[in-house]
Amino acid sequence: MTTAMLITMVLGFALSVSVAVSIGLASIVGIQVNNAHMLISAKEIFNSINKFPLAAVPFFILAGNLMETGGISRRLVEFAKSLVGGVQGGLPMTCVLTCMIFAAVSGSSVATTFAIGAILIPALIKHGYPTSYAAALQATSAELGVIIPPSIPMILYGVSAEVSIGELFIAGFGPGVLISGALMLFVWIYCKWKGWGKNDGDGRLGIFAATRQAFWALLMPVIILGGIYGGVFTPTEASAVAVLYALIVGMLIYREIGVKDLLPVLRRSVMSSAVIMFIIANAGLFAFLITRAGVPEAIGHWLEQVLQSPAMFLLGINAALFIIGMFIETSAAIIVLAPILAPVAMHFGVDPVHFGLIMVVNLALGMITPPFGVNLFAACTVARISLDKIIRHLLPFVGVILLCLLVITYVPALSLGLRDLVYR
Repeated sequence: MTTAMLITMVLGFALSVSVAVSIGLASIVGIQVNNAHMLISAKEIFNSINKFPLAAVPFFILAGNLMETGGISRRLVEFAKSLVGGVQGGLPMTCVLTCMIFAAVSGSSVATTFAIGAILIPALIKHGYPTSYAAALQATSAELGVIIPPSIPMILYGVSAEVSIGELFIAGFGPGVLISGALMLFVWIYCKWKGWGKNDGDGRLGIFAATRQAFWALLMPVIILGGIYGGVFTPTEASAVAVLYALIVGMLIYREIGVKDLLPVLRRSVMSSAVIMFIIANAGLFAFLITRAGVPEAIGHWLEQVLQSPAMFLLGINAALFIIGMFIETSAAIIVLAPILAPVAMHFGVDPVHFGLIMVVNLALGMITPPFGVNLFAACTVARISLDKIIRHLLPFVGVILLCLLVITYVPALSLGLRDLVYR
């Protein structure tokens, strides 16, 4: 059964069938080969999405779209520019910092790419940066959308591996800050070397003026994250609070969202949510079947024999996840692989929360690596260039993220230190 499922799935990928449909077809083939009743598919597809934490997914997507339409993202850009935009290379640094702040509410890298990229990619081009560099920078910076909490992939990992979502969120701060800092340092050095960005400070607001203008936008992540860690509401409830806050600020305070704007925002959010939930439903059925077939146990025993130490296990898993992330959408990969790999990681003594951060950061790399990097497609759409033109500028950014991934992997205190301080 497992062989038939894998062949069907790979064949679907080769024929350019969408990931969700390929996984769903593979699951149906598996059921037929096993002579099981087809009602299993309906039952498990329903069970896959009938989980309360998953309600956060459409709410965070809607919140991100409301932030973009309501002027919140634009004010965050001005605030970030007031902090770091005065130095050479300050505009690329502004891109990274803004994505970091925006990620603290949106939870989605694609939403971050469109919301911030629509503002900063034209600004970078206007200041003399190559279009290909601007698109590569935006795609990479938006990866923070799934690392800085709240994060949709972290929610999916928590649901799939039965790990506390609150602990995953607080553990994400260390890796998120590390990657943000590394990217900002790299772009500053790179711009110095290239001689770019000597006039990046032109038109920059003062810190106090930018803070006053962005006050309500900056208050949003404070309310959301403060409410989660203060025990006021759960991460799932926080997503609904984020929508309400973005709606109030956009309609009543900034007054950039009118009633006529709500329908397009809702339509975009429904389409994005439907795609993710369809992937979750099919991947859930696939994970159920391979678990029943004993694949996780078989993989666990094989890894125990081949990889004798936790360090070797983590190195092997990182290499495998990096390749998988290139070809399989992040949400689908997490839902399929988390139930398989998390127990094996625990057998090697790896904390499941730490392993979740490793998995999310690694698979998030798939969003900026060809051939199926969704952030790349989004950034290229905004910049109006083809994918092949940004590869040269993209490779150094991938190298920086890989170095950060190694630190995250082999320095667990970076992820678990704050978690242990808060929860233990």
